Amino acid sequence: MRVLIIEDELKISNFLMKGFKEEGYAVDVSLDGEKGYEMALSDHFDLIILDLMLPSMDGLTICKKLRENNIEIPIIMLTAKASVDDKVTGFDTGADDYLVKPFVFAELLARSRSLLRKNNKDKISKLTVADLELDLTTHRVFRSGKEIMLTSREYGLLEYFMRNEGSIITRTMITENIWDINYDSFTNVIDVYINYLRNKIDKDYEIKLIHTIRGRGYMFSGAQ
Repeated sequence: MRVLIIEDELKISNFLMKGFKEEGYAVDVSLDGEKGYEMALSDHFDLIILDLMLPSMDGLTICKKLRENNIEIPIIMLTAKASVDDKVTGFDTGADDYLVKPFVFAELLARSRSLLRKNNKDKISKLTVADLELDLTTHRVFRSGKEIMLTSREYGLLEYFMRNEGSIITRTMITENIWDINYDSFTNVIDVYINYLRNKIDKDYEIKLIHTIRGRGYMFSGAQ
């Protein structure tokens, strides 16, 4: 899952970025309203956390313009404006949720998960490939009934693989969906994490699920 944070207060944006990354999300941040709006237009995000008071373009304008452009990414407005009128305006502009500062990150995370579940057209709670099962609610992973402990990044990578079972997944696709825009494509971080994942879900099993497609990328499949 990929989150865009449009927030000009550096302390808050860093706090949010750290929190979402620890939960396995790919996170991009914009400290400027207009730049954030341009990033959101790409429609590559699953969720937007949007401040209202921003330089160059305010949050209400961003939200309104995104909806006018048929960008239906869930938006949580995060602001110090706490009046009922402010909240009504936010929802009328197109926000899906509204959280007042100061806030507790656990609540923001819970609201984010709720929106992401509602936005999931398949309404599925588990992903299964061969004898591997991933629980989208608890983030627990099992193979042949044995639980496999993953880091948040490994979990995010595995979920992306399982959601694209049987399809060729390129390094660019992994970068865009699992890592953020600051990822250095000249490093071997992706290869390192795929090896981590292979050691945990494939090493001790006869049927391998992660397959390298030489010159193209990877495929996740239980078919032999």
